[in-house]
Amino acid sequence: MSLSEPESSKPIFQRLKAVCVPLLGSASLSPASIPKTSQLLSELIAILRDLHASEIVLSESMISYTFFPISSILKRNASADIPNQILEKILLSLELLSEDWWWTCDTTIWQQIFMLSGAILGGMEMPQKERDDETKEAAARCIWSLLRIRDGNDERIHAYFAEPRFTLFQGFARSPKFVPILGQTLNSLLTVTDSHSLSLQITSLKVVHVLLSSYFPDALLPSVLPGVVSTTSKLALNSNRKGWANGDLVSNALLVLSEIVIKSIGDDVCTRDGAIRPVQDLEDIIDLVNEPSPPPASHSVPYGTTRTSSWLTGTSSQLHIALNALTPLVKHPSPVALVALGKMSSAVLLATPTSLPQSQTLLLSFLLSLSINDFPSVSNEAHTTLLGLLSAKSKARHVFVQTLMLHTRDNLLALPRLLPLVADAKVEHIAGLVEAVCRLATSDRDDSLQLNAISSELARLLGPAGGVEKWGWSLLSVLEFVNPAIVVTSTSSAALMLEHGTAQEWPVFPDVMFKNVAQRSTYMALVKMFHALGRAAGDGCLFSVEWFVSVGHNGSGPRSVAALWCACRLLEGCARLSLLSSMTLEALDYPKSRRLSKLARALAKSTGHLWDQSDVEMLDKAPPEDVHGENTLEVQHVQGVEQVKETLNILQRASTAKTTRVELQPMLHKSLLLQLIAICSGILQARFSSLFIDTLYPVLHSLVSPVSHLSSTALASLNFITLSTSHASAGNLLLSNFDYVLNAVSRRLTRRWLDVDATKVLVIMVRLVGIGIVEKAGDVVEECFDRLDDYHGYHVLVEGLIEVLVEVTKVVKQDGDSVPPEVSIRSRDRPAQDFEGFFEWFAHRHEQPAEEEEDYGPAPHKAWGGSEKEPQDDNETQDIPSAATDEEPPPTATQALTKQIVSRSLYFLTHPSPIIRARILALLSSSVGVLPGNAILPSIHSVWPIILNRLSDPEPFVVSAAASLVEALSRNVGTFMFRRIWDDVWPRFKVMLGKLDASDSHNALARRGPGAIGTESAYTHSHRLYRSLIVTMTAATKGVDPKDTSVWEVIVAFRRFLHSKAHEELQQCARDLYVAVGENNPDAVWLGLYATCQDLSIKTRSLRQPKWDIKDNADRICKVLEI
Repeated sequence: MSLSEPESSKPIFQRLKAVCVPLLGSASLSPASIPKTSQLLSELIAILRDLHASEIVLSESMISYTFFPISSILKRNASADIPNQILEKILLSLELLSEDWWWTCDTTIWQQIFMLSGAILGGMEMPQKERDDETKEAAARCIWSLLRIRDGNDERIHAYFAEPRFTLFQGFARSPKFVPILGQTLNSLLTVTDSHSLSLQITSLKVVHVLLSSYFPDALLPSVLPGVVSTTSKLALNSNRKGWANGDLVSNALLVLSEIVIKSIGDDVCTRDGAIRPVQDLEDIIDLVNEPSPPPASHSVPYGTTRTSSWLTGTSSQLHIALNALTPLVKHPSPVALVALGKMSSAVLLATPTSLPQSQTLLLSFLLSLSINDFPSVSNEAHTTLLGLLSAKSKARHVFVQTLMLHTRDNLLALPRLLPLVADAKVEHIAGLVEAVCRLATSDRDDSLQLNAISSELARLLGPAGGVEKWGWSLLSVLEFVNPAIVVTSTSSAALMLEHGTAQEWPVFPDVMFKNVAQRSTYMALVKMFHALGRAAGDGCLFSVEWFVSVGHNGSGPRSVAALWCACRLLEGCARLSLLSSMTLEALDYPKSRRLSKLARALAKSTGHLWDQSDVEMLDKAPPEDVHGENTLEVQHVQGVEQVKETLNILQRASTAKTTRVELQPMLHKSLLLQLIAICSGILQARFSSLFIDTLYPVLHSLVSPVSHLSSTALASLNFITLSTSHASAGNLLLSNFDYVLNAVSRRLTRRWLDVDATKVLVIMVRLVGIGIVEKAGDVVEECFDRLDDYHGYHVLVEGLIEVLVEVTKVVKQDGDSVPPEVSIRSRDRPAQDFEGFFEWFAHRHEQPAEEEEDYGPAPHKAWGGSEKEPQDDNETQDIPSAATDEEPPPTATQALTKQIVSRSLYFLTHPSPIIRARILALLSSSVGVLPGNAILPSIHSVWPIILNRLSDPEPFVVSAAASLVEALSRNVGTFMFRRIWDDVWPRFKVMLGKLDASDSHNALARRGPGAIGTESAYTHSHRLYRSLIVTMTAATKGVDPKDTSVWEVIVAFRRFLHSKAHEELQQCARDLYVAVGENNPDAVWLGLYATCQDLSIKTRSLRQPKWDIKDNADRICKVLEI
């Protein structure tokens, strides 16, 4: 709002008058008047700020009225006598006045205020003493108010057009008279940027930017280019101080830097001045051959510099050095600084594609580094900027594409040199740059026409014409993996996880690390780089994949392992899936080309056939030699002090060649082969089912490996294949392809081809399939017995085949077609123990029983044996009694299978191998609950002496297995076991208890103390035997009709295990035993227990054992039995 009307200006005038009049009276400064003057200036600043915030525009007369007391202070006092605080407030007042005065003031006033502020910044108004930073900042802000470009909002407030005023001041500033003042002011502003005040630095840079962009003569810019570039580079890098510079400061410094570079050395100005000869048509090409014509004469500007080709050559090289020094800024922690670096790089690239050709790679690398930054705002901005540089609207897009591809090629060639140096930071940086270029090729923008060119160039690099045979060897020679820790277990941990359902929802492949890479972030950067290369090149990278796979299949050395790793990562990128993360909908829906699917099918088949070769054949394969035969200089990373030889290696022996033994990595090699199979399944998905005949056995074979790394990889591969082929679980997958696995195992159990791990594959398959295998178990059983007949003399194979039969029996037992156990005689329902029935019969014993009409059922309406052809009445019912038969029902398929297994396995009870003997006993234990008595008991009866001999076996685990068999027989066929338990088994158990008691007295693990029983550990042989004996007798007591004398011996013999110092597990088993005995004879249990812990009578004193503290356990048993 303007104050040209007297009515509207009176209130404002009164406010200003109340301050200006006393301020004029205090214009002559003295120690006494300085405080009052400072207060009045503060009030004046507050009034002006209030008017400015209210968008009230002061008239020129009002501005002059306000300016008069301020100028009086400056005129009446020497510069040295004006304190910093007073001068600062004067400059702030001038800044606020200049906001309105700029529209109407004369160029003389504009020049005086400019010179005053510049003199204060440069220290020329008081050479003997430097002003403080606050005063200098106020001076810089005053200049900013004079120079800043007014926008449409300012035009709306002041009701003037800003362009004429700006043109007036711009022309005045570029006049020869004012040019030295501009130069001196610029020098002063650049000097104060070294201040410790951040606000002063930022304000000075803003003023420098507006000076260079709008007021400096064009010919003067090349002269000030070196100084401005040097100062802004130091500010951005914080060269004079420690740590990073402030983000806003870096942003303003880079803005000034880009402005001076564009204005000084841009293509447009250099072309205009003749430093660059543009080529746009054929005539321009002809002119390049001719002598360059001299540039047109122009009016020389004082202190100016003419742009020539020689000047451009020297300046561009120096400028490239300065820009290269800004490389550390890509790691700046502030996103503001990073965004500013991207904008500076983009602006300079667009303005100087011809004048700064050597800096294009550097500036593009800045943008590529920023496009993979962790800050989303930075990465998105840089990625968008790069897409804009490569879009059809960019004139230099062809140059940028060529530069990017050359840069990518150089980075790939630099990796083999950097990896041996363990330079993780450099390797990670280069891998990130390559990934960023590939991301440009896979962008979804439709207007980026040159992105297809990037993809085509990458496809050419990875295709037949890219020379992968040459650069691939140099890369494989340095990509050496660390052998994973060899953790050998008797049972595969991955198989246990899979059997018990503890596998993760998404398969996790174990990590592998490079020897030359120390940090995981660097390893992941290399993985992402290969993924991006495969994704950007598309089908063009399949040639490299085939080459890497061919190298990987040829042996198991370090280069073969590295080649497989490279092939897997490239193939993942091409198929847009990853084994390290969950499969997204994009990977599932992404259309796979026919060429990719065909290659995946061929790779899966050829990789699966590698398991057809024996380990000896794989080890005999020589590692591939360098086809180029070049003696490349080996780069070594050596730590420590290297000994200097006396001859300084001048004299060398004739034969210096040393044969180095290549270290093979078979486990890593197989792990990566499994990854390759998993990737192929992700590509083919449901179409992968036809390849199960070649790929399932390698996965299962590795799953049962005792090496943890390989088995974990196999587990992850099996889960990945299950998900890719849309199977609900691994068990369902194996059940659907059962014949494939069985056929593969059969082929590997022949005399020509014998694999001892094939039986383990059958075991894991039976466990995974579970109950579903019952219908197909007959094939497995037949296969096992055929091989047992062939290899009965090979203990390892016999153990594996018997283990398969045991697993089949366990699975069959879970089928639910089991026989209920017999009920003990004493457990059957008994009539009430009273004599009421007897007394009633005795009273009527002489009476004749009354004849009762017996109901014989419905009588036939026709004679027996009538004609079958006669029709029968529907209303007539015929109830012809069927003759009772004693025939047993035919056995089910499960029972027939189990009977076959039992009958053909009994011969191995006397096998020399204790493991086989134990597994046959376990097989019989599992079969007891499946087969009825008439099917299992004849076999048990025939080998009963052998079973008894197994109770005296020298191996404790065989004895435990025999006891488990006796336990199962006692629980299911108690009648059969009556005499065998009490006449055959129990006497042997008594002898075993005595032997174990004697051996524990010499055992270092035995418990010490009075009456101590057993050992401290629950994993010793004696503890396990004790537990087997107690559990077996518990089952015998429940399932077999007890024999009183033997039961009393049992009560007396097992009292020791109720001792409070015995192992807790043995105490629990003993309590269960006495509860089972007490259900039939509670009095005997009470007598045996309490006679042990206290004196009941003289007759029971022989049972007293004070060394055993069984009182608590006896009370708990009697409480359960309610005695």
